[in-house]
Amino acid sequence: MRVPRLIFALDATASRQPTWDKACTLQAEIFTAATAAAAGVEVQLVYFRGLNECRASRWYANSADLNKSMTKIMCESGETQIGKVLAHAREETLRDGAGLKGVVFIGDAFEELPDDVIGAAVALGVKKVPVFMLHEGRDTEAEKAFKAIAHASGGVYLRFDSNAPAEMRKLLQAVGLYLATGKMDDIKRLASGGSSVRIGQ
Repeated sequence: MRVPRLIFALDATASRQPTWDKACTLQAEIFTAATAAAAGVEVQLVYFRGLNECRASRWYANSADLNKSMTKIMCESGETQIGKVLAHAREETLRDGAGLKGVVFIGDAFEELPDDVIGAAVALGVKKVPVFMLHEGRDTEAEKAFKAIAHASGGVYLRFDSNAPAEMRKLLQAVGLYLATGKMDDIKRLASGGSSVRIGQ
């Protein structure tokens, strides 16, 4: 049986360096939770930054190797490229035996044509690959777009505070459990449980 796969995608434009650094230390929670509940997980890092740079790593089967890759990357000024992230995820679903079960995206802005991005999200929804949109900050345009992406893909939109690492840890643990079980109960329970993480309304 194919080990479940997750794309862990981050906005690596200049404003994101503090959140990137926190994600480096906390991404291990995905592996820990998934491995405890099943046979493990493989994670691919996807990020965009600078002028039209959007890259995807190889698939990692452990948190140490993923962390080593992440710590080599520095954020650079640029505009968002979420559409490219979702298009890449769709390509992964078309690969034989890819086993992609979900996409986690962390960002704070949206600077693209909504229709193009939503179309990619719908395509992921058809493939039953939910996108979990983690929104830092209060940008209203980003909130609107992130909610639409999550809804179109069958995923979940959540607002979070990157200055509350315990909450991000719990969230990534819940994603790991989702990969192992296929159920979103833990993510939704966390989001409605009175913490700083919320399902957007």
